[in-house]
Order: sequence, then C-alpha cells, then structure tokens
Amino acid sequence: MPAKDELARRRYEKLVGRLESLMRAALKPKYEGHYGQLILGADDLAEMGELTDVRRATREAGRRLSWKTTTRLVDGRPFVLDEREVPKRIERLAGDAAAAATDRFWEESPPNTSFKA
Repeated sequence: MPAKDELARRRYEKLVGRLESLMRAALKPKYEGHYGQLILGADDLAEMGELTDVRRATREAGRRLSWKTTTRLVDGRPFVLDEREVPKRIERLAGDAAAAATDRFWEESPPNTSFKA
C-alpha cells in the first residue's frame, strides 16, 4: 500500500507544480502579483483529474504564490481567483488600464447605424 500512497503523492505534487506554473504565467508583472486568475477549459480538467483534486491542488499552488485562492465552476470550467486585498496604487493602475482598454474599444468600433433612440 505505501507504493500507491507514494505514487498518489507524486501525482498530486506534479499537479500542484503544473497549476502553480499556469497561475504564475497568468500574472501581469505590472500588478506585482495581484489580480491573479486562471481559467481552465473542460479539456484541461479532464486531463488533470477529478475536480476535487484539482481544487485542492489549486489551493496549495495558491498558498505557494501567497494568493487567497478561491475556485468556482462556471459552465463546467474551473475558475481560480486570487481574492487578496489589492493595494490602492495597484488598484488605480488596473482601473486606468481597464479605462484605456474601454476607450480603445469605442474608438476602434465602427458606429452602430442601426440603433434608433
């Protein structure tokens, strides 16, 4: 039985390492480790194993990254989020980036001529 436990432990550690790598890669350096999120596809989940194991592994990977990790399942896709409080300067930086992206969208979108007020 110990060999099975060792194999399960190694698989779990490998899963944690893979998730930690994906979570780290999803971070934007300008936000200094905040606003972390990872959205896994249904195919990813099928490849990684049972949802309960994946959730447990994401919590462990999040601890390694100092995240306050939460997971949600939306339409069969796991969402992993960092819910730590964000410093005000990072919050402002992210807000400015979101506003700039919205402005670019409206500037680049063709006018909707079919809309009648």
